Amino acid sequence: MNDAVAPTSTTAATDPPRTAEAAVEIRTDWRADGLPALVRAEAPGTGLAAWLSGHREAVDRLAHEAGAVLFRGFDVSDDKGFREALDALSSRVLDYGERSSPRSEVSEGVYTSTEYPADQHILLHNEQSYTDNWPLRIVFFCERAATKGGRTPLADSRRVLAGLRPETVEKFERLGVRYVRNYLPDISLSWQEAFQTEDPADVEAYCARAGITAEWVDDEQLRTHQVRPAVHRHPVTGERTWFNHAYFFHVSSLPEEVSEGLLAAVEPEDLPYNTYYGDGSPIEPETLDEIRSVLDAGTTGFDWEPGDVLLVENMITAHAREPFEGPRRILAAMADPVGDLLGRTTEGKK
Repeated sequence: MNDAVAPTSTTAATDPPRTAEAAVEIRTDWRADGLPALVRAEAPGTGLAAWLSGHREAVDRLAHEAGAVLFRGFDVSDDKGFREALDALSSRVLDYGERSSPRSEVSEGVYTSTEYPADQHILLHNEQSYTDNWPLRIVFFCERAATKGGRTPLADSRRVLAGLRPETVEKFERLGVRYVRNYLPDISLSWQEAFQTEDPADVEAYCARAGITAEWVDDEQLRTHQVRPAVHRHPVTGERTWFNHAYFFHVSSLPEEVSEGLLAAVEPEDLPYNTYYGDGSPIEPETLDEIRSVLDAGTTGFDWEPGDVLLVENMITAHAREPFEGPRRILAAMADPVGDLLGRTTEGKK
């Protein structure tokens, strides 16, 4: 993991100047790898929502260039202040639909970060890349930092794509990624939680709209599969990025004891998550190793401070979570569905 930090005594020549009215410094050189960029309020009590309202275009530009922006030193103390900042930052804050991980809603559009046990590492991924209407942004707020660990590592998905062998990229672009999910009682998220309904007909209608094949294995078990592209072009910047869950959802990404336990409990076709090439053929072990190696090489991180707000451009930057100790509390929200920007209908989708 690259943790080198650049000197912070000067502002990069290409950065926007300090804003005199709010005493805010904008830096892209505070870290050697430039990820995330830093926007730091130097005057106590500076409101983030108010500052964003006057600098939205500059922030959008900075986020697209750097891939993520860390807002530090602003007066954000709770989910209400976080939501106000979200509304100033993005045109549409989303509900968490087509769920793949456990979260609790704190207030409208604001959720806890993934509620996996503190000793588990959550691998790098681009939020909801397995869907057909993913959020362009995911935003985090540090209400309480961990006493040890608990960082949110990042990796530039443009660089990940560039780091993969051309043959690997070509095959994924040609075939896509097939995502297979089984909603199993007591093993994975239930279909009721994933789709936020108790009615199987609602699930079937959602899947039909979203290009998902749904199969009821029995009264309790739902199996779905969908094929999605592995490489996308950002609708604003035009850049190509590695944007998928091919490695994240593959059974081999789990700790060995976990994957062995799952395979001892269920048949391979009944795994909660697994991925294949779009034609259903298996992804080669050496290809999975390559993807993991490139992700690891591109990973960077910073230490959270209470009040931090992190804007992640979801198609440009992948995020993760380190294991931690202590009462860490990071809130999260998703915004700006890609379908809105591309003019696709999103009626009935969450």
